[in-house]
Order: sequence, then structure tokens, then C-alpha cells
Amino acid sequence: MTLNTLNEHEFLLANRNFYEPLWRDARLVEPEHFNTWSLVSPLVAKATCCLEVAPGLRPRLPVHITTLVDISMNALTKLAGRGGKTVMASIGVLPFADGTFDLLSAFDIIEHVDNDQRAMAELARVATIGATLLLSAPLHPEMWSPFDDIVGHRRRYEPKQIQSLLQHHGFSIERSAVFGMIPRFPLLQNLSMWFLKHRRERAMRWYNRVMPYTMRLQSPLQFHEGMINTDGVDEILFVCKRVSFSAML
Repeated sequence: MTLNTLNEHEFLLANRNFYEPLWRDARLVEPEHFNTWSLVSPLVAKATCCLEVAPGLRPRLPVHITTLVDISMNALTKLAGRGGKTVMASIGVLPFADGTFDLLSAFDIIEHVDNDQRAMAELARVATIGATLLLSAPLHPEMWSPFDDIVGHRRRYEPKQIQSLLQHHGFSIERSAVFGMIPRFPLLQNLSMWFLKHRRERAMRWYNRVMPYTMRLQSPLQFHEGMINTDGVDEILFVCKRVSFSAML
């Protein structure tokens, strides 16, 4: 049985069972070490209230000034130890008032949830008009691989599908860029998948040791106005603005 055949409750448990041990022995990687920092830094300087959903121990917004929502207690405990305001919750039910945040981050999350419409509705609800949303997602269902199953993806998006999803919930795409750190070589990806299936603890230890070094391999993000050409793009990062629905007409 693949992850796509699980019901919503089973799917949540499958995600938690994967990520809880992943973060148990991991160290926090500070936002400054990611190639997203040049994007995030000026946005944070202007923001008054920040939210990051499902950061694990790889947050992209500064921990000490951000409200961080996750389903992993191991991740939340370590984030709280660095001064973050942590909340255990899922993206589909965010325990915050309407219009609370003016900078929101949701990296690699909406492809994991059963109901992405509800997830986007919640992000829109807690965002102020004019808020910035940073959101990434994998593209092209035909590019589905064992990696998607292992890490708990529910779907990959057709480019027009993710564009429509954002617009439907009041987010205007300002910029986008090629994103992601999935192994590009089939042999390396297959080896990683084998270890995750058959030698889970060893794979987790390997990941946590190697991850800091992979930071050095990140290429600078190349943003373009609106939607980039997505031919062959594995994952995309959006910079969106929350607008009123009347402004989209």
C-alpha cells in the first residue's frame, strides 16, 4: 500500500512516524545557512509577525522572532530551546486569529497534506492583507519517484494546478524560482531510498551528518517575475502577496 491510498488520519501518522525519528538526533540548521536567506532577510526586517509551518529543524525564518508550527515534538522542543514560540498543530487547523501574520513560510508542506484546499484556506485566513507568503512545492506528477513515497508526499502539482490553488485563496504570485535539494542522480536516490526502507536508523544518522555539508552545494536562487518556465523543474519556490479577492478581479 502506498501513501496515496492512506486516509487522512493514517497519512498524518505516517508523516509523524517518518519525521519524529528524523529530528530526534538532528541538530538545528540556522536559517542563515540556506540559500533562501538572501530572500528572507529583507522580508524579516519589514515584518511585524512571522509564522513558519512545518519547519522541522530546518527553519527558513529566524527562530527567535517566529511562531513555529509542527507535528513533531522533537522538532518543537529543540526550536523552543532556541527561543522560538512553538505550537503543535497541523497546517489544516492553525490555532491563530484571522489576519495575524504578515510574513508566512510554508516550505515543502502542502504536498504532504490530504486536503490542500483547507491548508491554503488556513494560510490565507491567518495572513493579513498585503502579507508575504513563501511557499514551495514539487511539480509534475509524471516525475513521481520512490522519494515522494518515502518522505510522505501526497501529490505533485501540475504547474497550472498550483498556480490556481494560490490564486483561488487570494495569493498573487510575485516571483518564483527553481528550488529543492532532492538527489539528482538516480543511483544516489535509489541508494538513499533503500537505506530509508531497510536501514532506517543508519539512514537517519547519515542524513543528519551529511546535511550540514550539503548546505555548501546550494546554488543561489534565481528569481523571475511571476511564474517561471517549469519545464523539467522538480520543485518551485513562490513569493506571493496576500491580496483581497476584489483586487484579483
